[in-house]
Amino acid sequence: MESTGLDCCFTTYSHVPKQYTNQGFIFTLNPAIACRPHKGSLMGLGDVISQQLVERRGLQGHQTGRTLTMVSLGCGFVGPVVGGWYKVLDRLIPGATKVDALKKMLLDQGGFAPCFLGCFLPLVGTLNGLSAQDNWAKLQRDYPDALITNYYLWPAVQLANFYLVPLHYRG
Repeated sequence: MESTGLDCCFTTYSHVPKQYTNQGFIFTLNPAIACRPHKGSLMGLGDVISQQLVERRGLQGHQTGRTLTMVSLGCGFVGPVVGGWYKVLDRLIPGATKVDALKKMLLDQGGFAPCFLGCFLPLVGTLNGLSAQDNWAKLQRDYPDALITNYYLWPAVQLANFYLVPLHYRG
């Protein structure tokens, strides 16, 4: 069976070789950081909830393209980046005590979250067709509020995540 290169989103990796050829290109898959379909699904579900319950668009007004963009971002960017970060963080701060979880949360929210948002927001702008100049203006306008809003929710969530959830379930 010839691979399309997209099956990384739909496999358990048990049968996928570490390197395979597709139309003359060699792809190296690392299951630890490859496409994460659960992240895509969660981000897509979050967008559906946002459009239907928060924005009250209704089914007729639902922007399917926006939902698919969020699914793609979750699968191709958020999942691999966050999953990789969790592995790095676990190497930097091994252990699962309350103090270890607090250290991980502080490093995550103090260092990773600001950088991640600084990459995520322009990526969304690019996928939505913004020019470089418009994207930069949007980042300057939205970044402070996005980061502050992040700090309302994510420190508590990440503290629980790092204390209660084993690494292999986090990414």
